Amino acid sequence: MRASRRVLAAAVVAGTAVPVLVGAGAADAMAGAPRVKCSSEKAGLAAKLQRDITTALRGSTAITAVSLHDRTTDTVCTLRADQKFDSASTVKVTVLATLLWDVNRHNRHLTPRETELATAMITKSDNDATTALWRQLGVPKIKNFLSAADMTRTVPGSNGHWGLTQITAGDEQKLMNLITGSNSVLSDKARAYALKLMNKVVPSQRWGTPAGAPSSAVFHVKNGWLSRAAHGWRVHGLGAFTGRGHDYTITVLTHDNETMAAGIATTEAVARAIHKGLNPTANAVETSTG
Repeated sequence: MRASRRVLAAAVVAGTAVPVLVGAGAADAMAGAPRVKCSSEKAGLAAKLQRDITTALRGSTAITAVSLHDRTTDTVCTLRADQKFDSASTVKVTVLATLLWDVNRHNRHLTPRETELATAMITKSDNDATTALWRQLGVPKIKNFLSAADMTRTVPGSNGHWGLTQITAGDEQKLMNLITGSNSVLSDKARAYALKLMNKVVPSQRWGTPAGAPSSAVFHVKNGWLSRAAHGWRVHGLGAFTGRGHDYTITVLTHDNETMAAGIATTEAVARAIHKGLNPTANAVETSTG
């Protein structure tokens, strides 16, 4: 929580919001709310992650969605994977992927202007840069990318409101899988570029899914945050963790947070539970928050 408070003021300036899906207190469970589901090839891991993620969400009043995919142990965890939320700034990864996909289809390189806009959009969560690329690409092209990526539940925001794109944890997991593993939609060069930008996010925005990550992992992150009259604060986090045997991605989406700090705390509690479960003997480090 101390780290979360330090980044709060800087974060409010730079991002756009993202609604999330979670919420797993004891009362919630008794009411028949969705529960965390995990599967794994590693003995005992699925049960541990299911238990620990559920515990991490205990006491949170937010609605939360979670998705985890670890290729090393073939582990998958989901919670409210199909529930829709406002994307806020997490849609910027989709905008980047659409740009890279389109560039490859036309067998060309990014222009200097596109490189500048993409860098600002991801590393600083620059909204003006996002708007420029959103307009350049156009909603039809973004929809074509979503179709190619099989992100069938994602709906682009209308009238230029890209931050109100409807997303799900399941579709964001598909996007993270494309960015982190070889596929026919994004070239290896495009994937490497996206990961490079997500690794260079400014210090004040390195909160969320990197919390509790093993010191041996390279992390790549993009967060989203937004406050609206309905559903309060949306606070979302996308993270990929690579290097030295690590190959997993985490998506946490939340809304109905009373404050941004509460949303960050929920996201980071889930992240710590996942990192600890996947890396029980590793030294964890808290990321720099500026």
